Amino acid sequence: MKELDSVPVLCSFFLSFIELGIWRVKNRPLPIGTGSVETKGSRGRAGRRARKEQIQGHPERNEAGNGLAEGGPAWERSEGLPAGGLGPALPVLENPEGHPVPCPALPFLGQVPTPLSALSTALEVCGLKGAGSRACEWGPGLQSPPTCCCHGRKRCQRDAGAFMFPYFIMLIFCGIPLFFMELSFGQFASQGCLGVWRISPMFKGVGYGMMVVSTYIGIYYNVVICIAFYYFFSSMTHVLPWAYCSNPWNTPDCAGVLDASNLTNGSRPAALSGNLSHLLNHSLQRTSPSEEYWRLYVLKLSDDIGNFGEVRLPLLGCLGVSWVVVFLCLIRGVKSSGKVVYFTATFPYVVLTILFVRGVTLEGAFTGIMYYLTPQWDKILEAKVWGDAASQIFYSLGCAWGGLITMASYNKFHNNCYRDSIIISITNCATSVYAGFVIFSILGFMANHLGVDVSRVADHGPGLAFVAYPEALTLLPISPLWSLLFFFMLILLGLGTQFCLLETLVTAIVDEVGNEWILQKKTYVTLGVAVAGFLLGIPLTSQAGIYWLLLMDNYAASFSLVVISCIMCVSIMYIYGHRNYFQDIQMMLGFPPPIFFQICWRFVSPAIIFFILIFTVIQYQPITYNHYQYPGWAVAIGFLLALSSVICIPLYALFQLCRTDGDTLLQRLKNATKPSRDWGPALLEHRTGRYAPTIPPSPEDGLEVQPLHPDKAQIPMVGSNGSSRLQDSRI
Repeated sequence: MKELDSVPVLCSFFLSFIELGIWRVKNRPLPIGTGSVETKGSRGRAGRRARKEQIQGHPERNEAGNGLAEGGPAWERSEGLPAGGLGPALPVLENPEGHPVPCPALPFLGQVPTPLSALSTALEVCGLKGAGSRACEWGPGLQSPPTCCCHGRKRCQRDAGAFMFPYFIMLIFCGIPLFFMELSFGQFASQGCLGVWRISPMFKGVGYGMMVVSTYIGIYYNVVICIAFYYFFSSMTHVLPWAYCSNPWNTPDCAGVLDASNLTNGSRPAALSGNLSHLLNHSLQRTSPSEEYWRLYVLKLSDDIGNFGEVRLPLLGCLGVSWVVVFLCLIRGVKSSGKVVYFTATFPYVVLTILFVRGVTLEGAFTGIMYYLTPQWDKILEAKVWGDAASQIFYSLGCAWGGLITMASYNKFHNNCYRDSIIISITNCATSVYAGFVIFSILGFMANHLGVDVSRVADHGPGLAFVAYPEALTLLPISPLWSLLFFFMLILLGLGTQFCLLETLVTAIVDEVGNEWILQKKTYVTLGVAVAGFLLGIPLTSQAGIYWLLLMDNYAASFSLVVISCIMCVSIMYIYGHRNYFQDIQMMLGFPPPIFFQICWRFVSPAIIFFILIFTVIQYQPITYNHYQYPGWAVAIGFLLALSSVICIPLYALFQLCRTDGDTLLQRLKNATKPSRDWGPALLEHRTGRYAPTIPPSPEDGLEVQPLHPDKAQIPMVGSNGSSRLQDSRI
């Protein structure tokens, strides 16, 4: 039945794609100039010199569609332009001499930045992937360079250089210690985010909270990947569909960079004067063709979060393709995904390097890079900058998602996870910085082309991934090629993160059930999770889908992650005991954690997490999307999403207290928080010291030796549920 249900979805996708290609062949913009068949040349200097600018005093289009009044003066008509034109004409202002002065297009005026984990983390390239490829991926995104600080959740910062100092301070004192803690936690117990809480059964609700968060993210994250797939397929054309304003979905307010690239006798526009810029900012609300393509064609955005409208069949088809790819890559668990990650984690570096080489050779790239690096030291004392830096580190390294614990549980018991945590954390942040050079070199070129400041074209979230950066790509020669590379990189980055999220859920389910059937049929569990994720993601492909996607991104995986991480840190250090945990690490690695990490785990990191928690509450603002204000009932749903993961912790604690033996509440509390009998290394050969069994295990003791799942180590393991882990030295 599932196979039959997928047929119309896939058919609709391919038919829509073919229809889109046929329409584009019939309606793509004609070459600019005198009979030239090379449309890409219109983006170069020669092409700009060859065309006449459009100058028009009224925004309305005439019957021919080119926005020019018939019979106007010669300088007012656009010679050599095809019928239908290239979009609306630009309004005319007069300089002091009384001569008309055309206004350059400012496509991002009036836009309000919106956070999106998975999207700022699309360009801002490094955030949350399984530990095996954590150094380069989206985040819940796409990854993010520290200057546009977002990992999808925080507002884009204009104080680029000043942000880097607190960014690296937070990395050292919070990011790396928490990263090391989660890796060592999962590796020592060889269990997923649920099984590891044998360390203190009362806090197993933390693991369930991680599962809930991963479920929410897995649902909407693949929707972001499907949009990247859609843009990737749409880039397979000679002229990118968001390059011009001559499309049926464009409005009279559309003004593209290419449409207004040649304003005065083919020359590049100079920077606007103060009065003219002020007038443009407050009088004109121009939109770019890439923004209208995103809002009016891809999304067909509705006017309210409650108005779902129709399901966008092309997006639905791409969503199906995304889940099929994820399932096929995980069909054999970490054996298959581990091999795929070699490609998804390394190829984005190749694309980044190609874009970097191309970006730094563009005119104006140096301006963008200097904007990226120039510090604003007056901002360094602002608490908001430090709070955003701490949050960025917290989210970009993926703490409290459950993915770090799950992936580390597949390591060999004596693997040096201390070394891995240092290398991966530093590589992650270094890649973010490197990606920042790539992004801002292109944005600097775009700002130079428009004659405006870089801050006017710097955006984030969906505005950066699917509006601003695609708009900048249209300015490059052979722009479809760069667009294909860019969105292919986004797809790989997103898939790497999705692998980790899905594997976290599947591993937790298999470990919790733990019987022989589910160990042998793990593929069916993976299929079931993938089908459920696809079905739950269908509403996000509707016309109101972006509203719900942003709602989930802002509430389901922000505040709750901070709470989960704080409770996890406190429970290990103060309930289980820091001395016990340090001894466990020494038994596993051969040496205790360095003094620096001991201090951070006990004092510094919990304090920073608590600071992030307080800062998140203080700076809370109701969610908005551009000029749309979310209604109260939608915000209430957002808070319920956030609480649904956190509420697992006290609920399970009460449940554990009720089922624990003890005459008094204090005795029950003591028994519920002490480690269970089967806590410790998963394999008998590693259970030494205080974990060494005094007598051979017997069925009467509730401990039995069971064979492991074929995907995991071929050595018997002690455990009451028979769960196990693949002993692999790679994270």
